[in-house]
Amino acid sequence: MTDSHADRNTPDMVRVARSTPINRLADTEAGIDMLALRRYRLARVRQQLVAGDYGACVLFDALNIRYACGSRHSSALQMHIPYRYLFVPAEGPVVLFDAVYSHHTAVGLETISECRPCVPVTPFFGGPRTDEWAKRWADEIVDLLDTHGGGSRRLCIDRSPPLIPQELAARGVEVGDAQVALEMARSIKAAQEVQCMVYAIAVAEIGLARMREALRPGMTENELWSILYQTNIAMGGDWIDDRALSSGDRANPLLQESSDRLIRPCELVDIDTDMLGPLGYCADISRTFFCGPGRPTEEQRTLYKLAYEEIHHNLELVRPGVGFREFSEKASKRSPAFQANRYPVLAHGIGMCDEYPSLFHLEDWDHFGYDGVIEENMALCVESFIGEEGGFEGVKLEQQVLVTATGCEVLTKFPFEDELL
Repeated sequence: MTDSHADRNTPDMVRVARSTPINRLADTEAGIDMLALRRYRLARVRQQLVAGDYGACVLFDALNIRYACGSRHSSALQMHIPYRYLFVPAEGPVVLFDAVYSHHTAVGLETISECRPCVPVTPFFGGPRTDEWAKRWADEIVDLLDTHGGGSRRLCIDRSPPLIPQELAARGVEVGDAQVALEMARSIKAAQEVQCMVYAIAVAEIGLARMREALRPGMTENELWSILYQTNIAMGGDWIDDRALSSGDRANPLLQESSDRLIRPCELVDIDTDMLGPLGYCADISRTFFCGPGRPTEEQRTLYKLAYEEIHHNLELVRPGVGFREFSEKASKRSPAFQANRYPVLAHGIGMCDEYPSLFHLEDWDHFGYDGVIEENMALCVESFIGEEGGFEGVKLEQQVLVTATGCEVLTKFPFEDELL
């Protein structure tokens, strides 16, 4: 463990015992110490506030609120009508602002010191009085900052309504970007977070197994995709970030959402779960299925083999201390025929959603790349898409892993397709 890594953890960090392989941890909520989980996450947020010389942060993003205090309420609504927010000082009481009729949803969360009525600075609630409400909002938050910010006049916010920063500036408060602090906080996982993630992955893999069993010619992409969504919701999950399922010629180039297209015999079907599962953690797994009857063509097997080899080559590179640029330089090299339709990243962080860092292809480094180092207890998704420019089909594969002291532990258990290998 590097010194910088040690600095980024707290005394409450609960490590996974070396004698306990990560894929043997309990896949049940009862086996997870949720108090330790919330304690760790709040400490990580405060640690980043201190590192950034902020007196406090105010969080609007639903996932950041949940990370910092454990409160989950109306998350999807919050994404487009941000009325809830959370005040977190570097040291002192955490205050949740929510609709009065929702205060009971925070009962039992030891991370929250006080619930107050929110001042929703959105046109949906405020209409022509939104400017007035923004001033009321700023007055209350500045009062909290002055009381609990340790004398600091620096405050960071993640995704606020646009009126907020100017009202804070008018009151002499320096405003920063809390999303940077939260991304850094969330990048290093506690053992309990990994357990939550393993649970979400187990649910996603149940969904994938049901999809694999149900796949048949004549069903639509939407019909197949809905099986994953139903499984997630029925087992306590939240939502799926996108409808990442496509078949046949719609699978190349990638990143097309599921449609009413009928899946035909002997076609490939690409699936990327992108699933926010139970306990708020993401399961991001990609698999490509073959829809029978019949047998895969030599071209289909070649595409699959290349994708399979690419992610396994790149998985071998995942270990603490490897720089982002180094990872890109050593990543699997592909034929020029597959360059144009490559997936946007080689790997990315994962937690409550796709998170920092993003590891880019070497060809994209000058445009998108940035410095950084893979660290122990990061969770990553290693991805590959192989589809020839102008070709008919493509193959998408992805594994979710935990960075260990010596390499990585693959958290994903869902098998690859023997008939395509």
